[in-house]
Amino acid sequence: MEIKHILTLAVIALAILLSAMFGIPAYRVWQQEMAGKAKLAEATQSRQVLVEQARAEKEAAILQAEAIKIMGEAAQKYPEYRQQEFIGAFGEALKQGKISQIIYVPTEGNIPVLEAGKR
Repeated sequence: MEIKHILTLAVIALAILLSAMFGIPAYRVWQQEMAGKAKLAEATQSRQVLVEQARAEKEAAILQAEAIKIMGEAAQKYPEYRQQEFIGAFGEALKQGKISQIIYVPTEGNIPVLEAGKR
C-alpha cells in the first residue's frame, strides 16, 4: 500500500509540475496582454481628456474675443461708459482700502490744470 501512495503522490507532483511548466508562461503572456490593454485604455482616456480640455479652452477664447469686441463697440458708441467704469473701479478700490494715497489735482472748471508752473 505504501508504494501505491508514493506512486500516487509522484503522479500528482508530476502533474502539478507539468501544469506549472505550461501554465506559468501562458499566465505571464496573458498578464502582459492585460497590462498592455490597461495602458492603452489609460492613454486613450488621457488623450480624450486633453482633447475636451482643448475644446473648452477654444470655446472660452472665442467667447472672450466676442466679449472684447462687444466692449470695444460699446466704448466707441458710448465713450462715457469707460469713464464711468474707471470711476466705479476707483471708488470701489478706495472703499476697500486698496488705495492708500489720494492725490489732489488742481482744476479750473473741472478741467485739470496741467501747466501750473507757467502762470
